[in-house]
Amino acid sequence: MTESASSSSGGAQALPLALYVHTPWCVSKCPYCDFNSHAAPTPPFEDYVTRLLADLDLELDRPGARRPLSSVFIGGGTPSLFPGPAVRRLLDGIRERADVLPEIEMTLEANPGTRDAARFADYREAGINRLSIGVQSLSAARLRALGRIHGPDEVDETLRMARAAGFDNINLDMMFALPEQDLPEARQDLEGLIALQPEHISYYQLTLEPNTAFYANPPAVPDPDLAADIAEQGLEVLERAGYRRYEVSAYARNGARCRHNLNYWEFGDYLGIGAGAHGKLTQESPERGGRQVSRTAKHRHPSAYLNASTDGLETLDSLISSTRILDEQDRVFEFALNALRLVEGFPCALFTRTTGLPWSYISNILQGAERDGMVRILADRVEPTDLGLRFLDDLVARFAPGS
Repeated sequence: MTESASSSSGGAQALPLALYVHTPWCVSKCPYCDFNSHAAPTPPFEDYVTRLLADLDLELDRPGARRPLSSVFIGGGTPSLFPGPAVRRLLDGIRERADVLPEIEMTLEANPGTRDAARFADYREAGINRLSIGVQSLSAARLRALGRIHGPDEVDETLRMARAAGFDNINLDMMFALPEQDLPEARQDLEGLIALQPEHISYYQLTLEPNTAFYANPPAVPDPDLAADIAEQGLEVLERAGYRRYEVSAYARNGARCRHNLNYWEFGDYLGIGAGAHGKLTQESPERGGRQVSRTAKHRHPSAYLNASTDGLETLDSLISSTRILDEQDRVFEFALNALRLVEGFPCALFTRTTGLPWSYISNILQGAERDGMVRILADRVEPTDLGLRFLDDLVARFAPGS
């Protein structure tokens, strides 16, 4: 891979742009959840949509933000708490303000339960064309241990209602290495999920994150060896059922890869609106080696976000809690943190196109990783090996500042 071969890949304006919308409310807070979510009986839906659209107006005024949107992802929290008219108003407002690609992917996260599922037809009519449903387990005992408020029977009914509403692109989330889960039970859980025939499955290990109830009072989860066996079993079961692993925790049937998440993993740009939403934007910057990559975060608490700048939202700064300009080492590390999650790896040209840095910034690190069997360096791309994917944290750590 020569220096010149990796350096002519287009400017920042050529990068795709996505939109993430955060809704911060849930019926209750799960003990494992470290997302920005808050239990609330009656969220202020209309006021929140008004603030989201004002937030988007300000985001679109930023240099480099006027690009067609390739995807919209409404996450949470529990977005399916929002009534259909509120989601329609939000999506109509997005389409009025921003250019969108003709085949834009629009995802909304939902939880199982007929109350939420009753809104699916409204969501589909408003323009949502992909659902991501947080099943987590099909075992009543494991769902109780996870603090989930739905039961196994509600999952099947929710899928039926989603199909009846016209959704033909559905992701189901499932967790493994759950409290007291063994290998046969994990297999039964996953095979039950596959029987529901979603287009996409996210299958990921329960982790005890700081600032969660589980972290403060850890449940009895499988040991690392058993968790690794469950993960290996899951990979075999999913691939045998026709789900191809394309990212560490993501499996899809043909044509059903999540475009929004692929944009993250390929170090693309995205605007973030909503309480606690994060964004990443790349601009041309000759004084910074061709690129300036900035990350922003909005105020986390819903009341701080909603009450900011009550005189009319004159500046975006009123909503932003932090801004960070990535230096060269940050760009190297964050690129690796995302791109090496992909089973097929990344084209070599993608590194310079997204970071603005020459290939020499990572060539030596990659050569060392190849000698250790963690990656394969091919003519025009880099792929993590099975070993690299299994010990991904160790692989990515090689790219960390100061390593």
